[in-house]
Amino acid sequence: MGLLEKLKTHVLTADGAIGTVLYGYGLEYCHEEMNVQRPELIEKIHREYIAAGADVIQTNTYGANAIKLARYGLESRVQQYNEAAITIAKRAAADGGQFVLGTIGGIRGIRKSDATLEEILLTVEEQANVLLAGNPDGLLLETYYDFEELSATLKMLRGKTELPIIAQVSMHEPGVLQNGMTLNQALHELQALGADVVGVNCRLGPHHTIQAFEGVELPDKAFMSAYPNASLLDLEDGRVVYESEADYFGRAAVALRDQGVRLIGGCCGTTPKHIAAAKKYLEELTPVEAKYTKPEKVEIVREAEPATYEPLHEKVKRERSVIVELDTPRHLEIDGFIQGAKKLYEAGADVVMMADNSLASPRISNVAMGALLKETHGVRPLTHITCRDRNLIGLQSHLMGLNALGIHDILAVTGDPTKVGDFPGATSVYDVSSMELIQLIKQLNEGISFSGKPLRKKANFSVAAAFNPNVRVLDRAVARLEKKIEHGADYFISQPVYTKEKIVEIYEATKHLDAPIYIGIMPVTSYKSAEFLHHEVPGIKLSDDALARMKACGEDKERSTLEGIAIAKELVEVAAEYFNGIYLITPFLRYDMTLELMKFIGQLDEQKKGVSIDG
Repeated sequence: MGLLEKLKTHVLTADGAIGTVLYGYGLEYCHEEMNVQRPELIEKIHREYIAAGADVIQTNTYGANAIKLARYGLESRVQQYNEAAITIAKRAAADGGQFVLGTIGGIRGIRKSDATLEEILLTVEEQANVLLAGNPDGLLLETYYDFEELSATLKMLRGKTELPIIAQVSMHEPGVLQNGMTLNQALHELQALGADVVGVNCRLGPHHTIQAFEGVELPDKAFMSAYPNASLLDLEDGRVVYESEADYFGRAAVALRDQGVRLIGGCCGTTPKHIAAAKKYLEELTPVEAKYTKPEKVEIVREAEPATYEPLHEKVKRERSVIVELDTPRHLEIDGFIQGAKKLYEAGADVVMMADNSLASPRISNVAMGALLKETHGVRPLTHITCRDRNLIGLQSHLMGLNALGIHDILAVTGDPTKVGDFPGATSVYDVSSMELIQLIKQLNEGISFSGKPLRKKANFSVAAAFNPNVRVLDRAVARLEKKIEHGADYFISQPVYTKEKIVEIYEATKHLDAPIYIGIMPVTSYKSAEFLHHEVPGIKLSDDALARMKACGEDKERSTLEGIAIAKELVEVAAEYFNGIYLITPFLRYDMTLELMKFIGQLDEQKKGVSIDG
């Protein structure tokens, strides 16, 4: 009798965690390598779960794919580890006739940039081919947070085999996936894609897993599975632990059965003791054929308040728009910064932009200064937000705070690594890249948190992305812009450009894009700063003429300032011809130079209007 035939009339007990048991032995390296290094130990674990009553066991192959094995330099061992794993599991199950599932683990978390869908499918296919050659009783797809990845993987595998496929999602919040989809919807979509068993595993303990299934209707074709963690995790002396009595887990298994689940095992923190308890409670029970489904709680998500200002990405499509950058101070004296920001805004800047600890060196919080400028001085702020300094918790909290303050103009950037800044030993977080951050900000605009939970109200962010045109192959940089647009970028702000030819080249390479671009212009203040930019900043090159002109100024600071402004004006004149958006970067709080450039932009626009009227 096959697995699906058995599930028609029985509630089956699956095994528990393999990694947790190996962790208990002090083995914290690549657990899949143990299939070759310690095969007797892996077989012992399988036999302990079988002795505990497991009807179904899984191969020790959760991370046995090239992408995950590459973390250990073992990506060439995919075939070796998977062949060994299926051989060990089948040998352990031979005497008792337990079903053996070939396990394939999810790869993506929130970071989609770690691997493309094409790369994932190739690596999963490589692993699946080896597992299928070992003749398992089915495939288990587990710990999938990214529904797009699971759907694509399921479709690909369904085309390769008629064996049973168990497809399991993982949730951050009970009953909802990280993209906001309900568990009920997700499981029914997986059934429609060809999964024979649909369910959940990992992240949540028994209580929240049961709670999640209360809102799930019984599928009409597929069966349901659940592999909850032993409990919520805790840290004890720096080690991950799960506090859960085996008997509690066993009683929870009955509650899962009452919700229509027919295949019940365990994930992180579970051991043979947990599975033995589940078996004891489930052994005499038959599957439920009907259940009460708790009505889905409809969370009312309020619309965001209308923006006080027109979004920059809308204005710049129609007319001239100027962003000015003024870095917040690296000290506690703020009077000069406030004065500069006010003057720049009063001179006609649409926003005053503030970096988020640029060059990985601490400055006064741009959120604090942005709120002060907005509330006290009526200046519209645009704040950078980097992926470097905050984990996902901090990023969402930070963004929610910005929204509450009414600061809706954001530039999402990855951020300079800490090794270039004042504290090279500090940790760079980088939970996500700038692309994923853009996507997550847009998710907040839909009223959905990073975990998928409703926020009761939509945010209202206009999201800019960075553009570095100072590269050898501009087409590659433009391709990156296209990806950022796919992730939700509304417009782009470029790094400073120092040649007229580069501005024209940018225009020709990007004129097909819907998202507008603000061209960055930063005046140089001396020949030393010009040389530094030209020789030490990757990708930035000044023209020979500009370098010669700055060199001719010698040590004369006043002359250097005037020449730097003159060169910047020539660049502005070309940029204004091709782009509505101009981004002026203030060097070293020298906002007098920026003011001069703003005045020049106004003169250019007035001349253009005059020509148009005369024409």
